[in-house]
Amino acid sequence: MSLTTRLCAVLLLVSSSSAEILNKSWWNNTVFYQVYPRSLYDTNADGIGDLKGITLKLPYFVESGINAIWLSPIYPSPMVDFGYDISNFTNVDPIFGTLGDFKILVAKAKKLGLKVVLDLVPNHTSDEHPWFQKALKGDEKYKNYYMWADGKDKDDKTPPNNWISVFSGSAWTYAPSQKQWYFHQFDYRQPDLNFSNPDVKEEMQNVLKFWLDLGIDGYRVDSAVFIFEDKELRDEPRSYAAGATPRDYTYLDHIYTTDQLPTYELFGSWRKYLDEYADEHNQDQKMMVMEAYTSFPHTMQYYDYDVTPFNFMFIINVTNSSSAQYFKQEIDLWMNSMPKGDIANWVLGNHDNHRVASRYPGRLDQMTMLSMILPGMAVTYNGDEIGMVDLANISWADTKDPEACNAGIEHYAAISRDPERTPFQWDATKNAGFSKANSTWLPVNANYKTLNLLREKSHESHYKIYKTLAYMHRKEPALTEGSYRSFTANNGTVLGVIRNSGSRTVLLLINFKDDIPQQVDLSAEGLPPKMK
Repeated sequence: MSLTTRLCAVLLLVSSSSAEILNKSWWNNTVFYQVYPRSLYDTNADGIGDLKGITLKLPYFVESGINAIWLSPIYPSPMVDFGYDISNFTNVDPIFGTLGDFKILVAKAKKLGLKVVLDLVPNHTSDEHPWFQKALKGDEKYKNYYMWADGKDKDDKTPPNNWISVFSGSAWTYAPSQKQWYFHQFDYRQPDLNFSNPDVKEEMQNVLKFWLDLGIDGYRVDSAVFIFEDKELRDEPRSYAAGATPRDYTYLDHIYTTDQLPTYELFGSWRKYLDEYADEHNQDQKMMVMEAYTSFPHTMQYYDYDVTPFNFMFIINVTNSSSAQYFKQEIDLWMNSMPKGDIANWVLGNHDNHRVASRYPGRLDQMTMLSMILPGMAVTYNGDEIGMVDLANISWADTKDPEACNAGIEHYAAISRDPERTPFQWDATKNAGFSKANSTWLPVNANYKTLNLLREKSHESHYKIYKTLAYMHRKEPALTEGSYRSFTANNGTVLGVIRNSGSRTVLLLINFKDDIPQQVDLSAEGLPPKMK
């Protein structure tokens, strides 16, 4: 077979038998789409996307072959960390609309056959949450909702230990009203909840029930690794990471503030609660997927508690320069390590990392094919299906990301997450059809007149490839039921993936040599040596 481009997918009809991958839950074979609410569609001309905008665009998801959407946080928030600092877990921020708007969204989604999943942010609250405000006033019940400790010296000038915040600097902030320090894994305005307190566990389970009662289909759990910490508050050891300063999160090896066993046990209890809820209400099983940037063994450990860890290998492990052999090695590692019968997933992008088209220049279609043809769940981030790219050279004045703001004007550009969060590019009209406002919360990428959905619908495009593959991912028996096998050919220049179910086979071949045609002999893989 001749392979002249980087990618080639061929559907074969052959007679063979294969082991079937179990379809355990509805999210197997799902195309799961992350909606970034601020950036999807603005209906009230304030420059910020909203729930009514998402509702209006639900038919687009169905048309694109997407069958489940996940909404980044929509809860009331001071927006210190764009919704990940929550001041009320059971309402909607006015920026996005009302609880009534959310109910309309869910009802329309159900009519269209779309599942709706919410971001759950259990690790912390906003410092403006009523619980923390009561804690600052000395209410013992609510003070115990958070983590407090005395300083190392009598003058309270030294934090309890050396723990560092993800956002840099000490993870402890002194509260004069309590003459103690409170703990925060992120911004000082995001105090960590104390899940060793049964009252906190009950409060969060009530939150789970509140949104389940409104009809949602599950949760994506944010910052999963951070829920519990070492109760002895022991100092963490140095990591000796290259270039890390004592203020940088990477300066320490976080053996006492991440991946603690009670964290897994808590999520296992939530998985059980979701199952009981679904059974009691005669509903489909509820999704629970974890955002856990951690080591591979710790990632696999989530499966032991019947929850699904997001697979970030295409964001962290493999890169645009990785070899075909390395791609195969990493994919096989996940498939072979995952417990039999559980569900794999392939996250191409999200709001915290550079866009796929920017990380894999010239290879977006290849990555789309790979994620859609591999077994399990394909995960797409807001705009990646049309090949949106990072906004280059975003100015300091336009910067909104708190991590970037904390870094200062000289260093913000290197760590800002704003470039991948810009408004969706619907068409070539004002603000890419995203908003009628004079300005938008982040600038629209200047390439919107040539890179937009409307144009891609009428041309050969990333979107058309995405749409075709999304349909195959959900409907083709070789992908929904078939076995999986990978191989490399031609001295490691070609990656192959074979999905087989009875008489149907899907074969994906990816040429890792840009401009060098490849002749691939498939007979060694039990396939016809030549195909048209």
